[in-house]
Amino acid sequence: MSAETLEFKAELKQLLHLITHSLYSDREIFLRELISNASDAINKVRFDALANADKLEGNTDWKIKLTPDATAKTLTISDNGIGMSRQDVIDNLGTVAQSGTKAFLEAAKRAGKTGETPGLIGQFGVGFYSAFMVADKVTVVTRAAGSPADGTRWESDGQGSYTLEACEKPTRGTDVVLHLKDDTKDFLDTWRLRQLVRKFSDFLEHPVVMDVEKEVEEGKKETTEETLNSRKAIWLRSKSEVKPEEYEEFYKSLAHDTDAPADVIHYAAEGKTEFKVLCFVPGHKPFGFDYEEPVAGLRLYVQRVLIMDRCEQVLPVYLRFVKGVVDSADLPLNVSRELLQQNPLLDVIQKSVVKNVLESLAGTKNVEPDKYLTFYKSFGTVLKEGLTRDWSNREKIADLLLFESANTEAGKFTTFAEYVEKMPTDQTEIAYLIGESAEQLRHSPYLEAFRAKGQDVLLLTDPIDEFAIPQLGEYKGKKLVAADRGEATGVGEVPAGDKERFAALLTVLKEKVPDVADVRLTNRLTESAACLVAEAHGVSAHMERLMERMGRDSGTPKRVLELNPKHPTLEALRVLHEKNAADPRLDGYARLLYEQAVIAEGSKVTDPVAFAKRVNDLIVRDAQVSGA
Repeated sequence: MSAETLEFKAELKQLLHLITHSLYSDREIFLRELISNASDAINKVRFDALANADKLEGNTDWKIKLTPDATAKTLTISDNGIGMSRQDVIDNLGTVAQSGTKAFLEAAKRAGKTGETPGLIGQFGVGFYSAFMVADKVTVVTRAAGSPADGTRWESDGQGSYTLEACEKPTRGTDVVLHLKDDTKDFLDTWRLRQLVRKFSDFLEHPVVMDVEKEVEEGKKETTEETLNSRKAIWLRSKSEVKPEEYEEFYKSLAHDTDAPADVIHYAAEGKTEFKVLCFVPGHKPFGFDYEEPVAGLRLYVQRVLIMDRCEQVLPVYLRFVKGVVDSADLPLNVSRELLQQNPLLDVIQKSVVKNVLESLAGTKNVEPDKYLTFYKSFGTVLKEGLTRDWSNREKIADLLLFESANTEAGKFTTFAEYVEKMPTDQTEIAYLIGESAEQLRHSPYLEAFRAKGQDVLLLTDPIDEFAIPQLGEYKGKKLVAADRGEATGVGEVPAGDKERFAALLTVLKEKVPDVADVRLTNRLTESAACLVAEAHGVSAHMERLMERMGRDSGTPKRVLELNPKHPTLEALRVLHEKNAADPRLDGYARLLYEQAVIAEGSKVTDPVAFAKRVNDLIVRDAQVSGA
């Protein structure tokens, strides 16, 4: 029978332009699509053979073969799957988006065999046409299972028509021959093909093979059939069947790490929706982690075929240190298979992954605290991002946080739960203080009142604490309050007698220190003379310093200068003012009170030279008095 030329049933010329230029972000996707189609064809004939064993024709050596031919400039993808009849070819290759896979699934459902249906991913019937991204002509030679020896040859340049003719094909299955374009000849390179198979189809159930010529001895070469994919999708196996060294090997290949993971999270979700998850928590922070763009995601597979290298929809960004895979047969994909349609299953998967990761971390924290501390020192800052992003899990995240505190030894840590457990009965709030280092914070005047009352203060040193901890707001009904703010717990009312005694001095100090919003007495201090505090919704000193480092102007907010009425310095100033309200020394002493408070909060004085002169004048004056 001579070749017959037929027109495509759809406006394929325009559609092919869309497919080859807009649908896929990378041309290498074509190999994934054609290998996936070949895998589907094999699964179909295996399924059909359950009712009709003759279709196997004694050919059960399942494989997908790649044959690059540099001379002919062709790449052939062959399978021994179900194949196609002449009418199948017209229906499936002559009509855009006429999916044989989808039709097969619908037929299986009508036959009541859904439970036995193999998992197939070609839902839209356009994956085949991705071949035209790399080929200026495509030839398909195919023969359906159980059909006579004659096969069908289909050929097209994708420009609106195709030719059909009968041909000889002694074996069942399909050969897709790509006549490669001049700028896609790199797909004939065996190393390139091997790399692409491992990237997209490494865990496919069926072997992907290629003839490779190797030198067996000097001057003598031998051609052998090499299997390119590992086929070891360990996430599809039961956890009890996987050895620790297998997990370790898979993690190292996935994360490009040389060390074993700290934790393995492997489970299968069953029921209304089914998916399998294999995740790893790294044992240390990868090189460059802090400088990479903060993007999360797990590898997404559908029936062992890689669909997305990093699927952000199934893993929130605050868990971006987690590496792993998700495999689901229930996700509907859009036509490119690169982007997921919005689907409730995505939310189900993400909630499941987050729940299991947080539970795994909690288990490590409770059972292996030293191991958890190592993890936390690497990723605790990232984990805190969840307090601002994941409202539904913020308390679980809070339970995973570790803190140094005023009452812990340097280098030792406590938790929110332990803090609350040790709170005095009259304490109702959780106090915290944010600064550059725990060592610096331990000497802060803001801790004095809390120490006097036997209360602890959490010492926070991560830049994100300024944003994350206020977002948390409370823990187990206990309000979180910054120790360097005006409303901090543990600060009682100043006696009326002290207010009256120092009223005149405070009025003068407010005039002489315009850098502050107010000057007032406080019971916050027991040893220091002065400190600066932010009002309830004001910008703290630490936040101001962070804004400066980021090159952002915080508006130079004024804070409140609080003074200790029981400190000898303040009493001396009161006496000096009472003797002579115009005494010029009051100006310098007022500045010194303010500047020592600036230094105590961890900030820098604006004029260090003037500050040094004031201190030196005091030294000289004291020496003169002592000498007299």
